[in-house]
Amino acid sequence: MLVWVVGVGEGRAASNRLAVTKPTPTTHTNTRFAMTNRIRQALRCTAPWHGTNPRSRTLDIALYILSALLVIAGIAGSILPALPGLPLVFGGLFLAAWVGDFQQVGWITLGILGVLTLIALAVDLVASLLGTRKVGASGLAVAGAALGTVVGLFFGIFGLLFGPFAGALIGELMAGRGMQQAARAGTGAWIGFVVGTLAKLALAFSMLGVYALGWLFG
Repeated sequence: MLVWVVGVGEGRAASNRLAVTKPTPTTHTNTRFAMTNRIRQALRCTAPWHGTNPRSRTLDIALYILSALLVIAGIAGSILPALPGLPLVFGGLFLAAWVGDFQQVGWITLGILGVLTLIALAVDLVASLLGTRKVGASGLAVAGAALGTVVGLFFGIFGLLFGPFAGALIGELMAGRGMQQAARAGTGAWIGFVVGTLAKLALAFSMLGVYALGWLFG
């Protein structure tokens, strides 16, 4: 009888130990819920459309598209005189950095981009002034070179190369200059316009390169 009582007591103690150590379904559920929350939080931190700013994914994608359109318009503005060119490129890149909460691209990169934008504006102004003043071109020659560039877009690369010259030549003739002076002034305006355009294009692509480096190593 005593042996039976002792055996029953040991069996109950073992059952109690198993009951204590055996995980309940509620414990498993809470563990899975906590792991799911941690995974979701990690995805929010690593996804490009999530940051400290609680914007939706759709809005961020729309803003990225807008920034790309601004950059494209700015590159086109490096050729077309009607668009502000490099400031549009800077605005698009700044918007893309803002959408990313300045995590990939920081203020140092944006500062370099701002300096390049100012350089581009200065180069454009200096090239135009040197090209026109050196040969005594009139304001109509400069306006004609810009208009000739716009018209030349419809004639491919040939129009882009010779459109500014033809426009500057016509502008000088409208200003009452002789053919020889008009040809000289037209050539100066054309050289200044082409040099300024090439410099702006080079700076625009340099800005894209700086932004890419900042995004990769920022």
